[in-house]
Amino acid sequence: MPEPTTERTTEPTTGPTTAAVLEVTGLRRTFGTVRAVDEVSFTLAAGGSLGIVGESGSGKTSTAKIIVGLDRADGGQVLLNGRDRTARARGKAQRLARAREIQMVFQDPFLSLDPRTSVEGVLRETLRLHFPGTDHAGRIAELLDQVGLGTRAASALPRQLSGGQRQRVAIARALAVQPTVMVLDEAVAALDVSVQAQVLNLLADIREQTGIGYLFITHDLGVVRCVTEQVIVMRHGRIVEQGRTAEVLAEPRHPYTRLLLESVPRPGWDPQQIAAARRALRDGETGREPDGEPIRPDGGVRRAES
Repeated sequence: MPEPTTERTTEPTTGPTTAAVLEVTGLRRTFGTVRAVDEVSFTLAAGGSLGIVGESGSGKTSTAKIIVGLDRADGGQVLLNGRDRTARARGKAQRLARAREIQMVFQDPFLSLDPRTSVEGVLRETLRLHFPGTDHAGRIAELLDQVGLGTRAASALPRQLSGGQRQRVAIARALAVQPTVMVLDEAVAALDVSVQAQVLNLLADIREQTGIGYLFITHDLGVVRCVTEQVIVMRHGRIVEQGRTAEVLAEPRHPYTRLLLESVPRPGWDPQQIAAARRALRDGETGREPDGEPIRPDGGVRRAES
């Protein structure tokens, strides 16, 4: 018989008075014999900010791709404002409508921007696709101001911009269609620390101004601590812990969450000790922790309190 998990009874990722804009239920995705996404469920409040953390192979990016529509789930459901996004879209109009609802910003903007197209051209192409037959000059200027670039950057090619500036262009492109939710997949991981802070502050300002919901996909607990209200910890395709960010990071219940926190370099940090803890976690997944608490790969799920 499987060991019981540690759960709370209230909704994991919405506040007591805020309706959920995004609802993910029982999401599954298998590649061969690997369960990349295994019964993943969570909600995102309207205008909320949720982090999904985990190491490479945890299933966080696979989950994000299904939510955005870049991949199809084997099972489960994704609802946005009550509308099912897991069923196949019928026709171009519905595909574009879904794309407008949820936009994704990737880790490396240089790979997601056409190197031959100017910043203005990138934004104009997106606007023309989704809103044909209108003059977009004013909207382009508005978007460039919104991300802190200004119209002087309009004629620049991606190679003429810094990494932080390119990521601002990618954010502007996502904002162009006025999405309900923005998925940021390691969106600041490739940036210098000082530039990371600038981009994260920009994103916080945009969320406050627009009410867009954010889904941060990251391995960086510092990012999660700074910009999210709720957090999900994933391992081997499953959620092992979830709840309010401050609560989960201050008092982690699952040994894997504790391991992630202990793996952050700091004064006195011992990488050999972390490696030993990782081996102990792997070897003990079917046994018990040193304090006698039963553990299992999908144990320790935390539910946020109202």
